[in-house]
Amino acid sequence: MIEKWTTPVWPVTGRKPRTVYVYLPEEAIEDPQARFPVLYMFDGHNVFFDEDATYGKSWGMGEYLEWTRTGLIVVAVDCNHRPPHGRLNEYSPYTFDDPWFGHITGYGRRFMRWMVETLKPLIDERYPTLPGRETTWIAGSSMGGLMSLFAVSEFNHVFSRAAALSPSVWAAQCKMEQTIRRSELGPDTVVYMDYGSEELKGQEHMRGYFQRCADALTDQGAYVSSRIIPGGTHCEASWERQIPIFLPTIMYH
Repeated sequence: MIEKWTTPVWPVTGRKPRTVYVYLPEEAIEDPQARFPVLYMFDGHNVFFDEDATYGKSWGMGEYLEWTRTGLIVVAVDCNHRPPHGRLNEYSPYTFDDPWFGHITGYGRRFMRWMVETLKPLIDERYPTLPGRETTWIAGSSMGGLMSLFAVSEFNHVFSRAAALSPSVWAAQCKMEQTIRRSELGPDTVVYMDYGSEELKGQEHMRGYFQRCADALTDQGAYVSSRIIPGGTHCEASWERQIPIFLPTIMYH
C-alpha cells in the first residue's frame, strides 16, 4: 500500500505543499503489532509511479517490495521543482558555481535538518516504524545520491545505512570527500555506492571522485560496497535494475 499526502518543507520552500509517498508492507496491515525499518528516499515522484515520474519511468520500488514481500517502510519525498535550479539547490549540501548550471546555493543541510527534525518524528508517530538509528536508512540517485552520502556522514546519529546510486560527487569539486573524512561514523555504518559505465564516458574526472569518496568512507570505518555497473546509465530504468543489489546490501545484518 502506498499513501500520498502533502506537507510544506518550511526551511526551503516555505508554505508550498510537497508530496510525501509512504509505502507500507502488507504485514503492517495484517499484523498491527509489527514494526519495520524505514528507508527515506529523495525524488519521491520518481520512486513509485510512472505517471508521476519526471521522464515517465519510475524506479518501480513498490512492485519490487510487494513481489519480494520485503518488510520495509519507504518514505519518499518529492523534490523542489522551482525554476531555475530548485532541485539542485535543495539537494546540494554546498554552495558552488558550475560552468553548466551557474550559481548553486546549497540548501542541502537545511533540507536534511527538516527531514530529521520534522519529517522523521511525524513518520514515527503515524506509522509502525522501528525508529532507532540501526533501522533508519536513506537512499537516492544523482544529486539524491550525493545527499545520501551527506546524510550518512553528517547525520550518522540518525542514519546508519545509505545507498548512493550515480551520486553527483562532482558537485563543489568533491567537497563530499572532505565531509566524509571529517565525519565520525558509527562502527556499523553501511554504504552502497555505484556508478554506470556509460555515465563515465565524457566525465573523465568522475571515476577518481567516486573512488576517493568510497576510500574515504572505508578509511572512516564504514562497510562499503562500491560498483561500476557495466552498461549502467543515468536514468530511473538503470537505477531500478540495481534495487535487487543495493537493497539487500543495506538490509544485510
